[in-house]
Amino acid sequence: MTVIKAKNLVKDYGLNGQTVHALRGVNMEFQGGEFTAIAGPSGSGKSTFLHLAGCLDTLTSGEIMVGGCDTANMTRNQLALLRRHSIGFIFQAYNLIPVLSVEENVSFPLTLMGVSNKEIKERTEKVLRDVGLDGMEKRRPKEMSGGQQQRVAIARALVKKPALILADEPTANLDSKIGREILELMLALNKSEGTTFIFSTHDQMVMDYARRLVRLHDGQIQSDEVKG
Repeated sequence: MTVIKAKNLVKDYGLNGQTVHALRGVNMEFQGGEFTAIAGPSGSGKSTFLHLAGCLDTLTSGEIMVGGCDTANMTRNQLALLRRHSIGFIFQAYNLIPVLSVEENVSFPLTLMGVSNKEIKERTEKVLRDVGLDGMEKRRPKEMSGGQQQRVAIARALVKKPALILADEPTANLDSKIGREILELMLALNKSEGTTFIFSTHDQMVMDYARRLVRLHDGQIQSDEVKG
């Protein structure tokens, strides 16, 4: 199943009176179950692509289909519902809510989705076990290491059971040992749950773990390699 399909995708920004061409006619498809890295230097367009795929930004021209939906023709409310129900996000800054506990951070998306309290409890407990955080349910983010906070962010993304998880530089703030543990965790979840993971990265370790590697340069595809 095609999870994302981009056709002639263009994204321009205005910056200090100048036009920045972040993406220049990109064509890409991603299938369900992929574990893919989009790599490139700063300014190559990799984060811009993730933001468009995640319905966090609007395109300038072209087309991007997410889960079979043409995002360019959707209302703001429709895009919000697509994000809420079908897409999980993992950011380098974790984006946890500091006043909430681990279990409250993880269960928050389910509350927004209107899931029953019983199911919220069951799904939160399971996903915290899956990411190795059982016993830490009551801790606040400030009481945890960077690697533990990233595990909370992964659990929060997974608890919705999304078809797609977009991870923007997920290892950027982690040392190599913790980064490797996080990648091993995500790869195991990809294999067991069939969840599609797409990363933006400039971390060679993430590129090594990916089963497909797309390289961007100046907003265009430089190479697209599926590993054997």
